[in-house]
Amino acid sequence: MSDYLVTVEQAAEQLNLHPKTVLRYIRDGRLPATRIGKSYRISRAKLDAFAGVASGQSQAAADARTTCIVDIPNISVEGAQRMATLLHSASLTGDAETPPLHLETAFNPLANSMKVVVIGSPSDVARLLEMLQLQIRARS
Repeated sequence: MSDYLVTVEQAAEQLNLHPKTVLRYIRDGRLPATRIGKSYRISRAKLDAFAGVASGQSQAAADARTTCIVDIPNISVEGAQRMATLLHSASLTGDAETPPLHLETAFNPLANSMKVVVIGSPSDVARLLEMLQLQIRARS
């Protein structure tokens, strides 16, 4: 299969996302793309890899990805900021051989709760969750 380029709109349709979401992924560096004039083009292989579509080649078990959502109740704004900073710093560690962790945090001031979403290899996510658990225990 030859590697060809798709538009942001085509990528959004394949991923079942809004084109603005695809553009945000490109600008955040999560989806590699090439700028051509005033628009972006995305390699079909990179889009398939981003979407988790099998390329027809055998993938190693190390390429498995896991998604975890953690809800942390009863946390202050300051505590959530400290926790987010710690987790984001920890998610940036690693070597060139390990795919990067994807980490999102959100604080709900009305409920005083924080959500943490982690996507990465099972072992890396497990290490980050262990660190998170230690921080939660130290907080209580």
